[in-house]
Amino acid sequence: MTHGATPKFIQIHFLAAWPGALLNRDDAGLSKRLPFGDAIRTRISSQCLKRHWRVADDRHAIEKLAEQNGIEGVRSKMAIERQVTGPLRARFDKDMVDAVENAFIAKFYGKNAGDKQQRQALLFGRPEINWMREEADRLLSESASTAGVKAAAEVWVKEQKNNLNQLRDQNLLAASLEAALFGRMVTSDTKANRDAAIHVAHAFTVHEQQIETDYFTVVDDLRDREQGDDAGAAGVFDTELTSGLYYGYVVVDVPLLVSNLTGCDRADWTGDYDRTLAAQVVEHLVHLIAEVSPGAKKGSTAPYSRAELVLVEAGDRQPRTLANAFRDAVALVDRGSNEPLGARAAKAMKDHLAEMDAVYETGEARRHAALPQLKLDGIADGSLRQLADWAGALVRDARMPAA
Repeated sequence: MTHGATPKFIQIHFLAAWPGALLNRDDAGLSKRLPFGDAIRTRISSQCLKRHWRVADDRHAIEKLAEQNGIEGVRSKMAIERQVTGPLRARFDKDMVDAVENAFIAKFYGKNAGDKQQRQALLFGRPEINWMREEADRLLSESASTAGVKAAAEVWVKEQKNNLNQLRDQNLLAASLEAALFGRMVTSDTKANRDAAIHVAHAFTVHEQQIETDYFTVVDDLRDREQGDDAGAAGVFDTELTSGLYYGYVVVDVPLLVSNLTGCDRADWTGDYDRTLAAQVVEHLVHLIAEVSPGAKKGSTAPYSRAELVLVEAGDRQPRTLANAFRDAVALVDRGSNEPLGARAAKAMKDHLAEMDAVYETGEARRHAALPQLKLDGIADGSLRQLADWAGALVRDARMPAA
């Protein structure tokens, strides 16, 4: 595939290492795991990765890109109370606002959503929040009593069929940038649902898991033996720490991304549409994947690292992971070789890629950025910035091939 053709799918692979960290915990506070091939691996969930990319304190964060374009999203069980009716309580009677609030909650969260804990956390775009607040304001302004506004709100709920979907027809980005990228489900308005244009796999260590239980104590600074205080610790705890080199994989469905961001038909994505934002999303994503670390227990582990290899592929065939390069776990120590773990992992990935190429001949365009020991011979390389710029340009300049 040549530059300027149709990159229907952009695949991003990465290798990144973190020592002595607890990047993603399960419900028991232990590191997440994944049985794969001949070994148990340490895992980072896709939800964890996406969350950090979205809200990172970084100029490439998805949330900041959304704010710059006025299309940030709010994921909450309390969006109605906090951002729709809440700002109106200073201007209108409490009982009247309560009536509208209850109607809106039932409409968007369901009839049995009185208990906040039982609600689904819905993702609303800023334009949707603003529209709902304007509608609530209008209902309250046009009513003279609690009974009147309650009746008006009930009529509004019945008449506003698929209202979020209709709002998208008026404002193509109503569902927010986050929804356009990672999808959303609104059970009360199924036509407002969005399929995810970015698919994120769970990252896992290319080798068997490496785990250490960290035993630590809390010391009471005011304990004094001379005053008869116990000299023991004020608390004794333990936590799990892991080290590892992780493989991660992300796919961008470019036609769907452009469709979600512009409102065009997915099949017509290379038409005369502004793909600037879609290109920026891809550029930002390459930076985020390489530079932003997930991680719990930041105060005690400083889990900050950067990818040592990022490979980007662009093509028009169904994507395929390179995770199977590590189905047989890479040995932590290879006595017969002087190559470090990272170099051997990169070689395993490259060898698997070559084998897949020989069988399927899918012809993806490729570039990568890597530390010297992990460079992939035969694939163009450069800095991370150059890699991100190249990936973004593929989206921005895409065209249909000549007949």
